[in-house]
Amino acid sequence: MVDKDYCLSSYMAFRYLWKEGVDFAEGFRHVNFLPVPESGRIPVRSAGDIDREIRRQFDTLYARYDRIGILLSGGMDSANLAAYLRPGSHAYTFTAPGSDVFDKDVERAASYCRKWGLQHHLVDITFDDYKEYTPEVIRHKFAPVHSIEPQIYKAALQAKRDGVQLMIVGESADLIFGGMDKLISPQWTFDGFAARYTFLDPALVLKEPVDMSELYEQYRTGETGIDYMRFMDEVFAIESSGSYMNAFGAAWMPYYDPYAVLVMADPLDMERVRGGEPKYLVRELYAMKYPEREIPFKIPMPRPVDTVFKDWTGPTRPEFRNDIPMDTLTGNQKWQLWCAELFLNMLEK
Repeated sequence: MVDKDYCLSSYMAFRYLWKEGVDFAEGFRHVNFLPVPESGRIPVRSAGDIDREIRRQFDTLYARYDRIGILLSGGMDSANLAAYLRPGSHAYTFTAPGSDVFDKDVERAASYCRKWGLQHHLVDITFDDYKEYTPEVIRHKFAPVHSIEPQIYKAALQAKRDGVQLMIVGESADLIFGGMDKLISPQWTFDGFAARYTFLDPALVLKEPVDMSELYEQYRTGETGIDYMRFMDEVFAIESSGSYMNAFGAAWMPYYDPYAVLVMADPLDMERVRGGEPKYLVRELYAMKYPEREIPFKIPMPRPVDTVFKDWTGPTRPEFRNDIPMDTLTGNQKWQLWCAELFLNMLEK
């Protein structure tokens, strides 16, 4: 089924096309990532359990691959995984010339590399990179993409040139171990969660917006409640992990997330999360691997979109409103508009 307006609204609201079988155009069949099923996950109760199971996974990986690399930010998730790499392995950290958005990442990642004897590479991300690499990841997905995808794609290409056979990422730790504390801590109402989670209101930017409440309704509880934890496990998991799958897939670079096959054996302790300890098991693992360092606050993988799109005046295609309040949008929201317009232009070529 082809429905351009529906797909545009879905991308604006959720950053991906959530409904299977609905596409932008004939021949553009998108495919969504499916998380590891519960039956295939390994239950863990402690940082020691996580350490043991990740070590087992790396032993299996090194039996197959000689050269394993990693996307290394300044946060806990990838820092923990760096501890299992063999000395001399390649680590890749993003940076943006003319911007300080990656400075903390670069500083911390460099210290991790020194500790474990890794070869540290900085991957510059510029507007020219967005223009060069975004079409490639779009073609692989048959849909507009997340702003992280072009930079992952560029890093994957560099890793291939360096002889890396498999890339390691720590993307799933947030979802599995309670890292999305700003989203999961409040006691949301249905309307409140829908307003908070929606990335960009389709009615704000599109001339023919389509109501996206259909997806939220699948998680409604009672008259005003919503099972937002299940929503995160099912909807956010597809959107987030799908970005990595597509970017690495476009570069023909295998990747692996050791956290993705784990699951907490005990219910998430929301008191600890709300009390300032998101991902408390991952934090404890970091303390094991880096006893000499303070545990860092959560650092999402940065993207230089605020700098790159600071002066962008907005889309000009007829699908978009002429009165979009561009000065109120974040860099990521501007990215969505820019990427959607690029995608629509590509459809017409």
